Amino acid sequence: MRLVERDYEILREVDRWRCVLGRQVRLLVGFPSQSPCDRRIKLLMKAGYLERRHYLYGVPGLLGLTYQGRMLIGVSKNKEEPRLDQITHDIAVLDAVIYFMLKEGVPLADMQSEKQLHSLDGFSNRRHRPDFVFTVEEKIYCVEVELSLKSKERFEHNMKQNFDAYEVQYWVVPKTQVKIREMLQGNATTYPNMQILSLEEVESYVKHYGKSES
Repeated sequence: MRLVERDYEILREVDRWRCVLGRQVRLLVGFPSQSPCDRRIKLLMKAGYLERRHYLYGVPGLLGLTYQGRMLIGVSKNKEEPRLDQITHDIAVLDAVIYFMLKEGVPLADMQSEKQLHSLDGFSNRRHRPDFVFTVEEKIYCVEVELSLKSKERFEHNMKQNFDAYEVQYWVVPKTQVKIREMLQGNATTYPNMQILSLEEVESYVKHYGKSES
């Protein structure tokens, strides 16, 4: 297989986001439609750089790098398996990445994943990191995707850390999670840099963008 730059882009994006679907690769890398994207993914799988595995019923197969793929782009030799209880969350995180990339015009190169941020911290400093961050006009934004209710103390700790570290903190929350939204809104005065987006808005935009570009 003759590799082109777009192939390396696919492999790099699959590496830095925990759970990646074929439809997301298409939008991340800029294929004109899903068919040529799927063909390229199949070629990369046949060449031994990518694999696709099913983890949850009803969720499409997730793409991952093989050992050969990891060696090709010079990342860790060790494979990182997705956490079953986090798969839905991690798919939603990447949809949020695509939302900010397409709707707000944030370049992928200006985004850092939670995985990348933790790698900068090192193993000795596992502090809270948002799901991803990006920079626009020298302002640093962070994005948190919350699908399930956590303790009030944990939410407030994360809100405070984000308030101290970032100019704007976005929270992406399903409309059905009323308690999460109420908790965030109740702290809006204390942390005025906070904005709330509905997960439904994010997913709808990404879904319709994909259809309109097909």
